Amino acid sequence: MREAALRSHRQAGLARLYSASALACLLACGVLTAPALAQDVTDVATKVPSGSQMLLAADTLVYNNDNQTVTAIGGVQIDYGGNKLVAQRVVYDRNTKRLVASGNVEIVNSDGTKINSQHIDITDDFADGFVNALRVETPEKAYFAAESAERMGGVMTTFHNGVYTACEPCEDKPDKAPTWRIKARKIIWNGEKKTVRFENANFEFFGFPLAYLPAFEIADPTVKRKSGFLIPSIGYNNRLGVGVKVPYYFALSPTYDLTVTGSGYTKQGFLGEAEWRQRFNNGQYTLKLAGINQQDPGAFRDFAAFPGGYNVNSGPAGDPNKFRGMMGTKGQFAINPRWDFGWDILLQTDKNFSRTYTIEGYNDAVHQSSVYLTGLNDRNYFDVRAMRFQVQENTPDSNPFARSDKQPWVLPSLDYAYIPDMSVAGGQLSLNVNVRVIRRDDLDQAFFLPPDPPGVQRVRGIEGESGRLTAETEWKRTFTTDGGLQLTPLLALQGDVDYLNASSGSLAAINQMATDPRINASDDMRSSFARYMATAGLEMRWPVLFSMTGSSHIVEPMAQLFMRPNEQYVGGLAVPNEDAQSFVFDATTLFERDKFSGYDRVEGGSRANVGFRYSGAYDNGWGTNAIFGQSYQLGGRNSFDSPDLVNAGADSGLETSTSDYVGLVGFSSPSGFSGSLSGRFDEQTFEVRRAEVKAAYSGLPVSLSAKYAFIQAQPLYGFTTDRHEVTLGASTHLAENWRVFGTGTYDLQQSVLVKDGVGFAYNDSCFTYLMTYSESRDINTKEVSQNVGFNLSFRTLGDFGSSQSSIDSIQ
Repeated sequence: MREAALRSHRQAGLARLYSASALACLLACGVLTAPALAQDVTDVATKVPSGSQMLLAADTLVYNNDNQTVTAIGGVQIDYGGNKLVAQRVVYDRNTKRLVASGNVEIVNSDGTKINSQHIDITDDFADGFVNALRVETPEKAYFAAESAERMGGVMTTFHNGVYTACEPCEDKPDKAPTWRIKARKIIWNGEKKTVRFENANFEFFGFPLAYLPAFEIADPTVKRKSGFLIPSIGYNNRLGVGVKVPYYFALSPTYDLTVTGSGYTKQGFLGEAEWRQRFNNGQYTLKLAGINQQDPGAFRDFAAFPGGYNVNSGPAGDPNKFRGMMGTKGQFAINPRWDFGWDILLQTDKNFSRTYTIEGYNDAVHQSSVYLTGLNDRNYFDVRAMRFQVQENTPDSNPFARSDKQPWVLPSLDYAYIPDMSVAGGQLSLNVNVRVIRRDDLDQAFFLPPDPPGVQRVRGIEGESGRLTAETEWKRTFTTDGGLQLTPLLALQGDVDYLNASSGSLAAINQMATDPRINASDDMRSSFARYMATAGLEMRWPVLFSMTGSSHIVEPMAQLFMRPNEQYVGGLAVPNEDAQSFVFDATTLFERDKFSGYDRVEGGSRANVGFRYSGAYDNGWGTNAIFGQSYQLGGRNSFDSPDLVNAGADSGLETSTSDYVGLVGFSSPSGFSGSLSGRFDEQTFEVRRAEVKAAYSGLPVSLSAKYAFIQAQPLYGFTTDRHEVTLGASTHLAENWRVFGTGTYDLQQSVLVKDGVGFAYNDSCFTYLMTYSESRDINTKEVSQNVGFNLSFRTLGDFGSSQSSIDSIQ
């Protein structure tokens, strides 16, 4: 083999061959680039490092001075700046300045693009060229093939009798047709406009022609932003009918763009949407508008549950105004590496427009509109925001079981946390500050109709304004004895300053609650007060390791003791409870110092928590875990037996001096089986008060899941009967890439199938298909909602179908 390099003026002729061969190497990026690469030749050429040396290896070099040609024959290999060319023969004609490579030609560009052909004929300025039997593989795993290709004018490349697909060829059966491909008489790539045009094209699916398209054009797959129609979507809802969405994208500039979407619903008419997006160096924002003039507001009426009926529109029942709409905006900007500023705001004509019409980004059941400023640096965290919660439920305000859409404003909510880097007295010190101001324009009550239960009423939120400033500090240090016993003393102090300005309507509603014997009517609402809570605690843990043949186990007995005064301004109507309403006593909260979920309530009195934790690991891959214990009120007033306006702590298992037992056991296996059992049990009879059982198997070809939940009757919350619910899910692979799945939730007490759904899917490296059908039923109104969804996704081409699946499929 003979090797040569550009090192001598005497080899000028050979240098021309090297230069021409270098152009052939760069051919992968420019002349014969597939539409998936769509780059200008000069742009690619600049990627070759300056000063790069070209290396040539060939069996024979032939100089023909008469014909002004230089020929490399046999195992030709050229390497230049990371670009490689391999061929059996390379000829460079110095008169025509054309280079011809033939015989199993392969070009591998520095970015990974591969081009295979039997014959390449190209001018050395890349303006014109011709290739036979072309095959291209891009780094994005897109594939092109053509009988021939030619380049004209330096920007236009035409593939004759071409094929395009994004499906990888089957290694076992390379001649097998891919899942999908496009065959076209001509595939024209315009490198200047960044478009790919198909003429006389056939779309083939699993080898069978599915659609004939005389002509269509798409953006180059590497072009992220180009004006044009996007893939439409389709769906069904029993209130809206069949809906078809057609979006159009405007690429207005590199920093901002606009998407306009028209949706037609067979029952409700035309819905228009527009979304503006703009990007900056330090962030971005979006603005979305949507509106519809409904054809049939009566489709939202439920005369069975409410004889008077209701309209879900911008006005009350019977309002002739059919217009519904929304405006939403989101943004986030980095002020500097430590501070972020942003917002998420939704305004709409009525309670649940965005959820009804599935406005993307604003269709959650409870939307939190907020403006915020967040900072994070080392062990400092700061967050301040203004918030409003918007409930988007299908049920109307006249439904006594529905949550009101008139939720409060939080102006502002502030959180600050700090943990010093250095230890304090050998332990860790932490500081937390919370500020909250709430304004509510309407009293938020929960009524329960007679006769079950008579007179039970809760005030979820007070009409008026309330505010609170809380500062909390905690210090703790762990000591370990020679025997492995870990002792952690703890000191904590919390102080609060509160004020309240309640409306007369709120005070009247609160006075009605005096009929509850658990509430002391003499405790009036206070306009302002200050309180504190000091805690001295000790935690004892003794982890013991048991090692056996094939397994190891850790058993950790635990005990906690907290000494503190009684909770102040509680036991009647003195303190509004806004952020500590959600409370569940179970194994996960057993060893919490303060088991309330927020700052408005703080646990008081002396308490002990006793129990143990266990974990086991087995050599065969199995794992087990468990928690079990009980809590004791040792002295002072029990905060969980001191009702507030929402009855927090009632029926929790902590309202007695000796709490219910709580426990959890679980296991996992390498074969995919897992399960857990958790519950709360009466401290005297061991009767089950609350329980949850979970089991799952994940494997091939079947995946299964099951969950059973039980909650004993809680009359003070309006639930006079026990609640039982079962959820089942299954997924199975019928064949390679094909899957069928389903899920359902059944309320055993109400004998109602709350929700159910089935679907099937196909998935491979280049194509995904999903088809689902689901139903949901309101337990109180028995109203049924139906949804049909499907989605077709072709890699590099786009999606077609519903914007969201109607049910969550099991993976």
